[in-house]
Amino acid sequence: MINIWEVNETNEMIEKENLDVRTITLGISLLDCIDSDLERLNDRIYEKITTIAKDLTAVGSDIEKNYCIPIVNKRISVTPIALIGAAACKTPEDFVSIAQTLDRAAKQTGVNFIGGYSALVSKGMTTADENLIRSIPKALAATEYVCSSVNVGSTKAGINMDAVRLMGEIIKETAEQTKEKDSFGCAKLVVFCNAPDDNPFMAGAFHGVTEADAIINVGVSGPGVVKTALTKVRGESFEVLCETIKKTAFKITRVGQLVAKEASAKLGIPFGIIDLSLAPTPAIGDSVADILHEIGVEHAGAPGTTAALALLNDQVKKGGIMASSYVGGLSGAFIPVSEDQGMINAVEAGALTLEKLEAMTCVCSVGLDMIAVPGKTKASTISGLIADEMAIGMINQKTTAVRLIPVIGKDVGESVEFGGLLGHAPIMPVNSFSCDSFINRKGRIPAPVHSFKN
Repeated sequence: MINIWEVNETNEMIEKENLDVRTITLGISLLDCIDSDLERLNDRIYEKITTIAKDLTAVGSDIEKNYCIPIVNKRISVTPIALIGAAACKTPEDFVSIAQTLDRAAKQTGVNFIGGYSALVSKGMTTADENLIRSIPKALAATEYVCSSVNVGSTKAGINMDAVRLMGEIIKETAEQTKEKDSFGCAKLVVFCNAPDDNPFMAGAFHGVTEADAIINVGVSGPGVVKTALTKVRGESFEVLCETIKKTAFKITRVGQLVAKEASAKLGIPFGIIDLSLAPTPAIGDSVADILHEIGVEHAGAPGTTAALALLNDQVKKGGIMASSYVGGLSGAFIPVSEDQGMINAVEAGALTLEKLEAMTCVCSVGLDMIAVPGKTKASTISGLIADEMAIGMINQKTTAVRLIPVIGKDVGESVEFGGLLGHAPIMPVNSFSCDSFINRKGRIPAPVHSFKN
């Protein structure tokens, strides 16, 4: 039973500490929509999504109203479209028509984003995979709600370097196609290693082929709550610090569990997972960087930052897994630059560089996320950054990702404004030394020796 003290405590976290449920994400399988006729395929996709998700936003709003818990986004994820469109799509333009269908379905259902315009190519690319990937720039330029992801590596398969090279080119082309909006299309495109099938967060969400026909996944967020809790134990030992984070993560996750169960019951769709990730927002006080500052580093990026982030990530998971029946997705602490005011402050102070962010990704949930770089950055350099991040994920058996935004027409010293949850970002410098000869080799990097566990 929940007592009145716990109710009051939760209300305080919502009102004063930016606690929210970041997303209810409805995963929908499109496997039964597959058809060799493109027009019929698009009709089936639209009908299935709009039928299953017709009550999603209304149910989310009801839960917000009934429990006074902010639910920031309602989202949909679908089966990777490279699989769904393989029989019907013979060209990249054919895949763009599916992106436009997804966009219409998202608009009809009232969701904030729809993810799953995706390809899984960690070991190799089919013709359909390559066509979808080559369609991404035009698809993201022609749609408003569609998010795209490509998984180019895994611990089991290694890294598909042909796909890594191609994704550098695709990111640059996406930036060009959306340059009138400060290359915003790249904010809806992420490159993964070890992508999970049940991630509720965009831009990387897709509905894995091992999932049920439809599923409810919830992502919680509460950096402000953790930061406030840590202000009460300043100067205490690491034991007290860790216990405080664990207890706070437990409380945050219980809120997510409640919302997930309610949404599942009201929609008649099974509950999938809770993603424990501490996802920041541009709001003051809702920052992972501020937590690191509270732990004891002057700015994110100062010596000790990676250790502090490792501690935070681990304690969030230890506290959260006790609060939910099913934990999945990414889970831990996100470190996007544009979405975290503390990270932005650290970059502007000169404390946080791209190289230090890469080191931090060894111990956090995702990777190089929402980082604006000069528009003149070469495609091969972007591929090199992707390859480095994929190697971290492959060797450490964890999910890593890259969401870089080469802002066309802007350079170091300038900034870019995306608005909403995506925030704003200073343009960060990129190492200008060449990796062309490395990136232009063909084939794949083999899986590491510790992947062989059968």
